[in-house]
Amino acid sequence: MMTTPAPRRVALLGYGGLLPFIATALGSVLDGSHAPFWLDAQLAYGAVILSFIGALHWGFAMLAADLDDAERDARYLWSVIPALLAWPALLLSGVLAGALLLAGFLLHYWQDRRLLRRCALPAWYLPLRGRLTGVACLCLIVSLSLGH
Repeated sequence: MMTTPAPRRVALLGYGGLLPFIATALGSVLDGSHAPFWLDAQLAYGAVILSFIGALHWGFAMLAADLDDAERDARYLWSVIPALLAWPALLLSGVLAGALLLAGFLLHYWQDRRLLRRCALPAWYLPLRGRLTGVACLCLIVSLSLGH
């Protein structure tokens, strides 16, 4: 099945947002003696990004005309959950923080899939979100395996 590619600027910004995940994972691999530093840097960035992507659903709740009131309320509610997962991740250590962030990214992707069944989103949205989530999670796993 062919998917519509994301607009160029959206793809560049989305993939550009992966650069800190990739850089810190590479730092963990290439500079093993400082792997805990790279992991901490990645966890901090991951918390910021998890909070950011939660806001997507707030925007969908405001703008998607095809959501009923219950689903709109569910989107508003969900939109704050990623930040509520990300903040304690900043207070926890390596594996616990990483597990919380991984869970948050995967739950958010599940919520994206759920939302797509209830409202019209651009055809490129879910495939792009899947790739971004996959790379972020893979980088977290790499750093967690080397930096804890």
